[in-house]
Amino acid sequence: MSDRHHHDHPGHSRGHGHHSHAPASFDRAFLIGIALNSGFVVAETVGGFLANSLALLADAGHNLGDVLGLLLAWAAVSLAKRRPSARFTWGMKRTPILASLANAMLLLAASGAIVLEAVQRLQAPATVAETTVIWVALVGIAINGATALGFLSGRKSDLNIRGAFLHMVSDAMVSLGVVLSAVVVIYTGWLWIDPAVSIVVALAIVLGTWSLLKESISLSLDAVPASIDRGAIETYLAGLPGVTEVHDLHIWPMGTTEVALTAHLVRPGAGLDDELLADACRALATRFGIGHATLQIELGDPAHPCTLAPSEVV
Repeated sequence: MSDRHHHDHPGHSRGHGHHSHAPASFDRAFLIGIALNSGFVVAETVGGFLANSLALLADAGHNLGDVLGLLLAWAAVSLAKRRPSARFTWGMKRTPILASLANAMLLLAASGAIVLEAVQRLQAPATVAETTVIWVALVGIAINGATALGFLSGRKSDLNIRGAFLHMVSDAMVSLGVVLSAVVVIYTGWLWIDPAVSIVVALAIVLGTWSLLKESISLSLDAVPASIDRGAIETYLAGLPGVTEVHDLHIWPMGTTEVALTAHLVRPGAGLDDELLADACRALATRFGIGHATLQIELGDPAHPCTLAPSEVV
């Protein structure tokens, strides 16, 4: 015989700093970032064709991917705010995870296209208007740097926001690399530098995206978020008054800012104890960042063993 108790800590949105909701002010950051980068994509594309620079065109493609990524991330943040329904009982909190995964895959595909074009250009180097390249890339540094600042405060609390921040920072660094390559071409005349830099751009995209891809895949597969200490949580639950065993412990992301937990606690001889449940859920929220906890209390009656308890057969 078991008693199932479900308790959501009412203050979970104010709980652990690593799992708080992204503030509404990021809507403005998304809007400004999308507007600035969209305008820059157009300018960079025109400049790339006029200057005959593959490095600029490659960076324009990268920035277009970032615009699409920002749109995906923004849409996901909006969907995640929808209230739960009879069919979507968690709401749509997972959409930011899907957006981050799609964003990472989009950037990796774009980097492959850049490398392919660069290899072809290396076989037949062409002259480039390096002065135009320098000025356009300098504008890129300013725009991407300003956009990154808009997401600076949220980079540690939300995978979506961190992805946007990292992409903007990497774009600024890539634009700096374009400037340096143009200067080298001016002083050396080495035309192969421009396509070579585009390959470096592609590698920078891959390196900057890889961690985002891995974490997005992990979260989509319900892995315990990297910031959650599962061992510490299990130790805490096992140390609750009267608890002799903890089993069927599951911790997974509800989205990019919230975490859920379920667990079975064996308390022989114990009865209903709302105070214990309330205290445990409050501690899980404030100490460990678990905003939604469901705890099942069991008496450990051998005549009615829990089917989810670990087997005693080795």
